[in-house]
Amino acid sequence: MGNEVSRARALTVSSFLANFAVQTYGMITTPNMKDIAEANHFAFSPNPWFIAAFFSGQVMVQLAWIKQLFQNDPPGGYQAIGGIPEVTTKESERGWKVALSYAPVYALGNFCIAGWLFFWLREDFKASQLLVTINTVAQLLAVAALPPLTPSSSYLLKFTHIVAKTFAGIGVLDFIDNGGVALRYRAPPSSLVQAATYAFFPLAAAASKPMFGSVLLYDIVAVAVGQMGVFGAGEWPTRLGWTALATAGVVGVKAVPTLKQYFGK
Repeated sequence: MGNEVSRARALTVSSFLANFAVQTYGMITTPNMKDIAEANHFAFSPNPWFIAAFFSGQVMVQLAWIKQLFQNDPPGGYQAIGGIPEVTTKESERGWKVALSYAPVYALGNFCIAGWLFFWLREDFKASQLLVTINTVAQLLAVAALPPLTPSSSYLLKFTHIVAKTFAGIGVLDFIDNGGVALRYRAPPSSLVQAATYAFFPLAAAASKPMFGSVLLYDIVAVAVGQMGVFGAGEWPTRLGWTALATAGVVGVKAVPTLKQYFGK
């Protein structure tokens, strides 16, 4: 397992640093990513400050996860000199197995998002859409493959869940945002697209665990706020707001059993 651990550590750190460097460049260059977003504001464009806030929190969560990968070694694996031995348990073994499986998907996501920004800044939205599609599909498949969390799950497994679900959740927003821009799809969308949007988010939240559902809720709120004040949008922003409220209700109901499991009745 030693080679797998080394590979995972190298992939996570290198891809994180690459994406962070590119995103930082995207914020300080002229025009920056926000300038491009404001110049290409279409039917599914979120408020850009929601993206910035999410990215900040995502960076902290990912650093905490990467720290877990370096702080300890897997049970039965090699132990760094002077390190603190970790108690060998089934939960820690499961946590490492999942983390090592997810590491390549995480790295793929970082490189895709870095590439997305390269094309976004050049307003090549079809190329950027290809990269966000690859990332979103990969992250959603990874989330679907995650084993369920339990109160006894290791910190590594819990952080892997958080990293994967936040990456996948914001990937959904990237997909619809960039897609709307690539198609130059102005608000309000057609009745069919509106109906599909109003149904998708509550239903997707109902089919998901509360953590992922919460990120979907964040997505729809970001779009609703982003559409406020858009000329000609009509009732689109208001209806998105009602969709966000419905999604919040679903997430709240889904969260109750989880809270009972962890904190008791």
